[in-house]
Amino acid sequence: MVAIKSHQSASFLKSPDAKITALLFYGTDAGLVSERARQAADAWAKRENPPGEILRVDEMDLDGDPGRLADELLTVAMFGGRKIVRTSTGRRINANLLKPLVAETALPSVLIVEAGNLKPTDALRKMFEQPAHAAAIACFPDEERDLGAVVDEEMKAAGLTISAPARDSLVARLGADRAMSRGEIEKLILYCSGRGKVEVEDVEAIVGDASELTIDRIVLAAAGGQGDRAVNEFSRAIAAGESAQAIILALQRHFMRLHRVCTQIDAGRPVADVMRSFRPPLHFKQKDALTAQARMWTVQRLAQALGAIQAAAKTARHNGALEDIVAERLVLSLTRLARASGYSGR
Repeated sequence: MVAIKSHQSASFLKSPDAKITALLFYGTDAGLVSERARQAADAWAKRENPPGEILRVDEMDLDGDPGRLADELLTVAMFGGRKIVRTSTGRRINANLLKPLVAETALPSVLIVEAGNLKPTDALRKMFEQPAHAAAIACFPDEERDLGAVVDEEMKAAGLTISAPARDSLVARLGADRAMSRGEIEKLILYCSGRGKVEVEDVEAIVGDASELTIDRIVLAAAGGQGDRAVNEFSRAIAAGESAQAIILALQRHFMRLHRVCTQIDAGRPVADVMRSFRPPLHFKQKDALTAQARMWTVQRLAQALGAIQAAAKTARHNGALEDIVAERLVLSLTRLARASGYSGR
């Protein structure tokens, strides 16, 4: 039985076990799942002589050739080395399709599968945990020590050093999603290119607070009537450890601001003047979003939305066990209200 916990995954990938020919990466952090799968493919390819051939088979590759994944795994690479085949679970690439391939102990290739969060009872997870030649590797949101290691790794690769205060500030600003964290670090590296050392002022100038950015995306999607996006961002935020009550509070702030904008426009004040009146000034993206939302929402609908937010906040405060469900339902109800509002006439 090979079940690798999230904090063990880095060391597991540094010393690949030659017996392992099937790997499953799963968890709530999609960025980390993808990163670990890529690292595994590179590690298994490098241990071959000649180096292994990395290729990918996705759902769309099965459209005209349903047996493509099996064919790639069961055939030898044309130019020597070993095939390392990456794939992701989906409607077709599921436990039923993968079962006979994972069960194959003499697989000439290496299978690497990426999946979402899986319970211990999930058939796919058990399928990879039980055989000696397979492994299931958990990928969950980064802890502070993991983020520090990512920062050190990226700075070293870029030929930069980072002061201790700057490192602490950067780690505090990064979110739990590995892909988003790397994106922020890469942005900082580009900003500091040629300087040699990263200071805390550089971090403050270029790196946003990832948790705030995540909540902003939920709020803007909900107010804009983008139901699927709002729910996806909400699920991602909760999985990363964000507070449902913090999300409700952010929704309340935004809808109060939007109500103020719409009330002033309806009173005859030009939109541009209303946007310029905010202190501190709004970011241009916030201006664009508020302007678009002001065209969608009526003052009456906004009053209805604020009432729903107030009721949800009260319920969440008095019943913490249900706060995630309450917040998610609120997000959905706000997106429905946004779509029902249509055009306000502004």
